[in-house]
This record gives sequence, C-alpha cells and structure tokens, in this order.
Amino acid sequence: MAITQIRYDTRGRTYYQRKRAAGKSHKEALRCLKRRLADVVYRTMLQDRVSSLSPTT
Repeated sequence: MAITQIRYDTRGRTYYQRKRAAGKSHKEALRCLKRRLADVVYRTMLQDRVSSLSPTT
C-alpha cells in the first residue's frame, strides 16, 4: 500500500517527499508512511465499529 502511494500522485507521496526533504532516508520515510497508513486504517476500523453499534432508525 505504501509503495503504491509513493508511485502515484497521492497525499501519501506528498507525505513521503516531505519526510525525505526533512533528511530521512528512503527506508525511514517509508516506515513513517507505513505507520501513517496503519493509523488511518485503525481509525477507520474504530469508526466502523462505532457506527455498527449505533441503533439504526
């Protein structure tokens, strides 16, 4: 997922390039992007759980 984000013009690529410009190596910047993507997935899972628990009307 991170490699695809870097390959195309996405917000992930912008984030990766910003980390590289800050002096991080390719591996370090990629690790940061992976962590950011994992955080996004986790927050989405939490939101899905909350919405599935709410009563539907």
